[in-house]
Amino acid sequence: MKILCLNCGSSSVKYSLFDWQAKTPLASGVVERVGIGGSVISHEAPGRDKAVLKQDCATHKEAIKLILTTLTDGTTGVIDSLAGISAVGHRVVHGGERFVKSVIIDDKILETFRELSSLAPLHNPPNIQGVEAARELMPRVPHMAIMDTAWHQTMPPSSYTYALPRKWYWKYGIRRYGFHGTSFLYVAKRAAVLLKKDPFKTNVVICHIGNGASVNAVKNGLSYDTSMGFTPLEGLIMGTRAGDHDPAIPLYVMAREYLSPGEMDAILNKKSGILGITEQYTDRRDVEVAAEHGDERAKLATAIESYRIKKYIGAYAAAVGGIDAVVFTAGVGEMGSLTRAGSLEDLDFLGIKCDPEKNAISRTRNAETDISAKGSKVKVFVIPTDEERVFVEDVAGLLGAKYDIHTKFNYTFQHPEYRNSLRDAAFAKQCASKPDLLKVEANPPSGALAAQPHGKGPSGGKS
Repeated sequence: MKILCLNCGSSSVKYSLFDWQAKTPLASGVVERVGIGGSVISHEAPGRDKAVLKQDCATHKEAIKLILTTLTDGTTGVIDSLAGISAVGHRVVHGGERFVKSVIIDDKILETFRELSSLAPLHNPPNIQGVEAARELMPRVPHMAIMDTAWHQTMPPSSYTYALPRKWYWKYGIRRYGFHGTSFLYVAKRAAVLLKKDPFKTNVVICHIGNGASVNAVKNGLSYDTSMGFTPLEGLIMGTRAGDHDPAIPLYVMAREYLSPGEMDAILNKKSGILGITEQYTDRRDVEVAAEHGDERAKLATAIESYRIKKYIGAYAAAVGGIDAVVFTAGVGEMGSLTRAGSLEDLDFLGIKCDPEKNAISRTRNAETDISAKGSKVKVFVIPTDEERVFVEDVAGLLGAKYDIHTKFNYTFQHPEYRNSLRDAAFAKQCASKPDLLKVEANPPSGALAAQPHGKGPSGGKS
């Protein structure tokens, strides 16, 4: 059974093809610049060189058609024909309150997504376009929706209700929804494994820090609160998003600059955050280099971002009544030792102690690491996220009629014996040049697996 995963953004389509029986990825890639000219597909398959092809795609349908052609092509292909694809999983950013888990898409479900588009006008429309295109191109296979918001549907009203006119909730659905759900689900389950605890007796704070960023308070294995809100704008400072700020500020500036709501929306989402502070950077790697060379704005951006993360860690530790671990994930969370260090500074009073040397060493997307200081009452982990694995397992569960909400569904990655063979192999290769990484590895292979090249086994998945 081969499962295709699609993630359609406004001008891109990310994809991966996974062999469920073999528990291994067959290919992955992305089509960029969809609808804006100069489209290009970057395609990768294990054991092969990366393939890059330029071909204009005016629509998501053309981009998906290009993906399917690439997957079946005699040179780049990994399957003989589209008949080899058993199902397609689609990322849908916003499911509102109507979905608490992944679903099989039919015409009624698709119409519901259209109705919810006003809640995520930047995300749901391209998601829907991708679903429509893929269903037209592959009408004989089932299509499933995996939603970012589903994980957070366990939040209590005290967490998701805003102190705004109550009729806005009933009329417009205005409440906290939260995002990055598939990432938080994966990381929460993996954190429980590293802690050697029942996932539903585990409290953790997860910091998903990338260009988009949010923090999740997990109480007894369930999402209890999260920093993103009605939209992905609320919460942490991000690459180009403002995050938390006085809501009167946009009104004040709009009146003086004669800005429309659309113009202000663009400023808050695309011209603020790290970019707004530095006026030139969004990539934290660039910010870190600039800060090291004395750029005061870069230093300030790093300090503000770390401080905001630290405030949420402290608030969420209090909200859930104490935590077992703080976990960092996503691009910056996995690779940004400077951001992690600032976020954990002076949290000893909460029992959170980070080892500076371990934190500096931990720069890998191929292994789970433990950067806790000796004697830290709260563990500090860095866990590379794997949203595609959640996609694949949800789709496989739906196909087999065994799927349910995560409290009643067993993911393979929530078991102690789970290994990701591709990541194990990549980590072994990385350690050849950076052996210090072995000092921070949180979950080294054991038993028979340890005798193989860093635990390479049959149960792995795509990173």
